[in-house]
Amino acid sequence: MLTGGLVAGTFDIVYACTFWALKAGVPMRRVFQSVAAGLLGKASFTGGAATAALGLALHYFIALSMSLAYCLVARRWPLLWQRPWFSGGVYGLLLYGVMNYVVVPLSAAGPSSQDPLWVGLSIAVHVLLIGIPIARFAGRAARPAGSPASG
Repeated sequence: MLTGGLVAGTFDIVYACTFWALKAGVPMRRVFQSVAAGLLGKASFTGGAATAALGLALHYFIALSMSLAYCLVARRWPLLWQRPWFSGGVYGLLLYGVMNYVVVPLSAAGPSSQDPLWVGLSIAVHVLLIGIPIARFAGRAARPAGSPASG
């Protein structure tokens, strides 16, 4: 479960930092501060390294929470550990929707980017690099001892 959250969180933050660095020259610190903006609003962008560190910590907290949630549900619903590629992809889509249409709008961060390239790639990243790794790793933790591995 821990590994799934760390892997998914790392894939996600590397994607965000790379995308915004290439697209607009945005430094990593600002990407991290944009996560902290969920709590602090615009003040996060004037907080320097402290708010960047807070944003990175919050990012991994969210990723680990997503992995824990998957693991807990997978213990009761075997399909999630029996078919991790399919279930993880669906979970990634669900996570994209929840984060972008519930969490971010309810946060202090303000509206998220509507750049079509960002949106399209973000959906793909949530499916392939967040949902599936969480399902693969958290599914292992949820699988009962002695159960055969699945692909």
